Amino acid sequence: MPHHGADARVAIWYPPGAGGTPTLYADNPVFKGVEATLDADVAPGDFPVVLFSHGMGGTDRAQAWLASELANRGAIVVLVNHPNSTWGDFDMTEGVRHWTRAEDLSTALDMLIDDPVLGGHIDRSRIMAAGFSYGGWTALSLGGMTGNLEGIVGVCTAQIETMEACDMLLSDDVSMQTQKPETWNASYADPRVTLAAAIDPGFVWGLDNSDTAALVPGPLLIGLGDGQTRMSATNFVESGLVALLNGAHIVQLAPAFHFSAMPLCKPDAPAILEAEADDPVCTDPPGTDRVAVHSAIIEAIADTLGL
Repeated sequence: MPHHGADARVAIWYPPGAGGTPTLYADNPVFKGVEATLDADVAPGDFPVVLFSHGMGGTDRAQAWLASELANRGAIVVLVNHPNSTWGDFDMTEGVRHWTRAEDLSTALDMLIDDPVLGGHIDRSRIMAAGFSYGGWTALSLGGMTGNLEGIVGVCTAQIETMEACDMLLSDDVSMQTQKPETWNASYADPRVTLAAAIDPGFVWGLDNSDTAALVPGPLLIGLGDGQTRMSATNFVESGLVALLNGAHIVQLAPAFHFSAMPLCKPDAPAILEAEADDPVCTDPPGTDRVAVHSAIIEAIADTLGL
């Protein structure tokens, strides 16, 4: 990633042909892994591409469940670990520079197109930018939406007690309010992107019509939770974003909450996370079926891709 002056991990999932080595991927004491085959041949044909961006402090492994299913249905899925906002590589002073994440995905797409094997299997008419949480904003940005620094800082300042992460974003260390508007508000669209999908996207407050005018048509917005379980910072309805979009496909999933888009959890996961004073990412609202939530997300994105 030349714009970072650093390397970044990129995981590529694709429709498998013959051969390869079966493995359990992204398995750990907290999260259940997914079955994968390493280094299999590529199935014959041309496939849509999904450029996927993880959330703040996430990794490519966090949505391996989604990449695996989309690949099995006939998509190439490229997941990028964004420098400075990845688990184990977290510096939000740099990570708040949201445009670098869009540049990460564009660089990964360059790499994919130039790949001597996978590059010949790309359906250029179906290239989707997709993401979860902060990565949902990255996807919308790559699809043509532009930021509004004055708008988001104004909302964060007014609602710092109730808007998740605003206290961090406005802190002296991160200082979102001192970013340069001409950089924050510029377009980081990739003209090769034809589709966009965002799962509980961040930075959806304080936008206006000019910020959404160039977004690719028919974006998919997936919201998690309702009422008390809906995260304010990612509420694309209350923020007014949906009202700015024509032809958007809206999917609202409940019971659920923001972290229901994380992997399936093992039985001891809540106790492990509590002992480590980590986010309760495995404590879904009562009645939530995380398998069903994942299935609904997979179906919505697959439908948008025409799979």
